[in-house]
Amino acid sequence: MTLTSLLPRRKRRGDIGLRKDHEGPYPAFRREMDRLLDRFFRSLDDEPFGAIEAMEGDFMPSIDVRETNKEIKVTAELPGMDENEIDITLSKDSLTIKGEKREETEDQGKDYFRIERRFGSFSRVIPLGAEVDESKVDARFKKGVLTIRLPKSAEAQNQRRRIQVKSI
Repeated sequence: MTLTSLLPRRKRRGDIGLRKDHEGPYPAFRREMDRLLDRFFRSLDDEPFGAIEAMEGDFMPSIDVRETNKEIKVTAELPGMDENEIDITLSKDSLTIKGEKREETEDQGKDYFRIERRFGSFSRVIPLGAEVDESKVDARFKKGVLTIRLPKSAEAQNQRRRIQVKSI
């Protein structure tokens, strides 16, 4: 045994964390992985991640698209919005839903007055895989949920082609 083995070891840069006897291997592994990931993300340029963080504050509605033989149904969750704040346009091969959400809250107490304003615009483009009968398109808005029914044209309803699967 050497004298250096009796001295407390100083952690050097790049050393893997030492495991304490009362811990299992998993907490030490977790700390080491956290350290490596922190170092990795700190070394990258901040701009791409800053752009993602800035987007988190914007409003992006959840959209559900369902297709049957007769229609395409689009449902969008737009809480806190009115129907006059929503713009829907239909082109030959896509549906576009745009809007701007404005929210303002005021709170006043004995010793304070607080106003918070949040604004966020969104635009979602949904590609349509079938021709739509534009004269029968129906959009309804109820309790923050927008439902758009896009009936397929008669020609699009009949355009089904069966593809045979071959074994190799």
